[in-house]
Amino acid sequence: MARKDPTDLTVEEKLKALFQLQMTLSQIDEKRAIRGELPLEVEDLENEVEGLNVRIEKIQHEIDEYNSAVEQRRADIEEAKASVARYTKQLDDVRNNREYDTLTKEIEFQELEIQLCEKKIKEAIQKIEERNNDIKRAEDLLNDRETALEEKRGELDEIMQETREEEEILKAKAKDYETRIESRILTSFKRIRKNARNGLGIVYVQRDACGGCFNKIPPQRQLDIRMHKKIIVCEYCGRILIDPELAGVRIEKPVEKKVKKRAIRKRSREEDED
Repeated sequence: MARKDPTDLTVEEKLKALFQLQMTLSQIDEKRAIRGELPLEVEDLENEVEGLNVRIEKIQHEIDEYNSAVEQRRADIEEAKASVARYTKQLDDVRNNREYDTLTKEIEFQELEIQLCEKKIKEAIQKIEERNNDIKRAEDLLNDRETALEEKRGELDEIMQETREEEEILKAKAKDYETRIESRILTSFKRIRKNARNGLGIVYVQRDACGGCFNKIPPQRQLDIRMHKKIIVCEYCGRILIDPELAGVRIEKPVEKKVKKRAIRKRSREEDED
């Protein structure tokens, strides 16, 4: 038999389809709730691992720069030593005091340059040692976080494996229900559900109150809900309201206790004796 167009459904049929969709979506929510905070924990650990890798890479880049600087300073020292040796040899061939003073100053300058380079090398080596300690701590922390991430992923995969098949069936079921609902109503339902704390977009009346926010519903409004003439929403929380009978929920009415009359046999007996 051909399925009715969603726009041709009665209000009662629309409400039934909406409630069936809600029940299916709530089951999906329950499946996802089983995972708890695991997906967020996995995501946080993944971000932390990525951050640590970037940090280690940055520290290693700094170490490489310090090593390059050390090599450059050592080359400068060798060049300065060669200059000192050359100027010292030239002192033997000076012809006047002016040349002698010039060469002496050049030798002093190159010796100062050597001292400065040695100081810079010492500072760079100290920085390299500090950065190596930093990289060691970061790598230890990275190993710890990677181990934790592997464990959390294992837990999540295990839970996902248990619920994936059931969840896929429920998703297909929900998609089928959505095709039976008018797009305008479906959009409103999804918006209500998204804003609701517990994910309920349609609820049935419980004890004369909204099943979502538990605010009292006036008798006349309850009558309108039972009539199924139009879609009615809670004036407090905005959820769509449906009566329990249409939702297939059996609400047991409280049984009124009968007040037992006390036996007056004893009093009647005393009156007879008088």
